Amino acid sequence: MKVKGLKKRRDWRQLLQMAKTFFLIGGFTFGGGQAMIQLIRTEVVDKYGWLEDKEFIDLFAMAQSLPGVLAVNISIFVGYRIQGFLGALVCAFFSTMPSFVIILILAMFASDVKDNPTVEAIFKGIRPVVVALIAAPTITVWRALGLGWKWVWIPIVVALGIWQLKVSPVLVIVVSALLGWIYTIYICGRKGGEER
Repeated sequence: MKVKGLKKRRDWRQLLQMAKTFFLIGGFTFGGGQAMIQLIRTEVVDKYGWLEDKEFIDLFAMAQSLPGVLAVNISIFVGYRIQGFLGALVCAFFSTMPSFVIILILAMFASDVKDNPTVEAIFKGIRPVVVALIAAPTITVWRALGLGWKWVWIPIVVALGIWQLKVSPVLVIVVSALLGWIYTIYICGRKGGEER
């Protein structure tokens, strides 16, 4: 029997699993936040079932809309959704800690390895993998949203506009949010009214 006013018991085992998961994602992901998205989704949706796909996509959309590092934003949202404030703290800390430590070590010894041919070769090998890690979440989100090929022109036009015409990404985000709001309120709202 559920009693109103009682707080949900903290699941410490789940928190520990979240810490481990985000630590591994933060330590072994190259290519920044975009590359992390697919790994985070695989862990929290497919492997552990902490979130449903639609919930994750909504959190991903919110994380991208806010300023700051995408990897930290999505970690905070996912952690908060699963275990509240403490979950957000755990996920954010453990997703950023490995990068912080690695960057600190690299900064201390960077002058020794920057011209090392082996290190250069390693990073050249990682580059194509990073492209795939960034492309994978785009395709996954596209499929999960049920978007058909008729909408593929939008990301192409946006990418070309930013790349060739030097359109500000900030302007793209603001215009997209405004168009999404208009579409939801007026077009979807009108369709819903007609169906009733």
